[in-house]
Amino acid sequence: MKNNILNILKKELREMFRDKKSLCMMLIIPIFIPLLVIGMSALFESQMNMPITEYNTIGFDYELNEVEESIIESLEINAVVDTKENLEEKFNNGEIALFITKENNVYTINGDDTDTATYATNLAESYFNAYKEYLQTDYLANNNVNPEDVLNIIVLEENISVEENFFSSYVMNYAFLFIIMAITVSATYPATDATAGEKERGTLETLLTFPIKSKDIIIGKFLSVSLSSMITGLLSLILAILSLKIANNMFSIYEEVNLMLPASSLIFAIIVIIAYSFLISGLCIAIASSSKTFKEAQSALTPLTFISFFPGMIAFMIGITTTNLFALIPFLNYTLIFTDITNGTINYVHILLMLLSTIIIIAIVLKVIIKQYKSERVLFG
Repeated sequence: MKNNILNILKKELREMFRDKKSLCMMLIIPIFIPLLVIGMSALFESQMNMPITEYNTIGFDYELNEVEESIIESLEINAVVDTKENLEEKFNNGEIALFITKENNVYTINGDDTDTATYATNLAESYFNAYKEYLQTDYLANNNVNPEDVLNIIVLEENISVEENFFSSYVMNYAFLFIIMAITVSATYPATDATAGEKERGTLETLLTFPIKSKDIIIGKFLSVSLSSMITGLLSLILAILSLKIANNMFSIYEEVNLMLPASSLIFAIIVIIAYSFLISGLCIAIASSSKTFKEAQSALTPLTFISFFPGMIAFMIGITTTNLFALIPFLNYTLIFTDITNGTINYVHILLMLLSTIIIIAIVLKVIIKQYKSERVLFG
């Protein structure tokens, strides 16, 4: 039995490494992970460090007094005073970031939701806070009231510990989501070629004429696809770590943040990748085995790529935390546990539940595939 499984495994691996498409799926897809990490980091960096000259041109439809001009100068605002109609036209043409209108004692900030306008709005709010504080101080002083007794009636101090950097958490989690997707894509092609591809080429009938049990054939194919997925997953993890190290040194948004995972976290990350590789390989083989042609199998496996990616993405976006129940749910559990690992939390119960869930699902899937291979109706239509 062991020799039969080993022979099938060698055969599948030989064919896999000879096939250029399989190699591309296995080795090229992980290269996109550094592009993702560096690209997202560069985007965040540009948003956080936008030059003030990009958004400091602000329009005013009223004349500014000396105090306002002094505040504007201190905040490095490039003020453009004009009529409301002209300012609106300049805003639409991109000449100013936003414009402020005044009616009686009501000031209105007019803009949109672009990044430039958002930065300009924050700058305008700083201007109004400073001007309002001046007016309040002047009013109290004119009424023989000490401004310090009113404006500083309470003292507020902040003692907030920042547990994690938003950008680092965002990039690391999306890097792992891409690893999951890379493993899924890597598993689909060899699983399709080893099942539906063999049916279409007519080599499966020849294989079944040998004195080999269906169970040995399936396990051999399953291990070959799993090995391909693991290679992709581990290569993706290595490239993710290297790109995170480069980003850590390259971008100022990661100052005082260590993007590197400790050795213990890396070990558990590898366990998650291996477990997921086994699960997705079994599912890909099960789906592809039910297809009669290579093209049909590819179409059937396409939704699996989205199913593997979106649960984790949604969980990260809405802030779902790992529970014993979620640790049992396939696809979702891998992302949640990896998020815990990157945050420095290693819950052995959740990891054991994830492994238990994976083993049970794989056992059921293999049993179904073996049953399929014993049915001539399923194999040969």
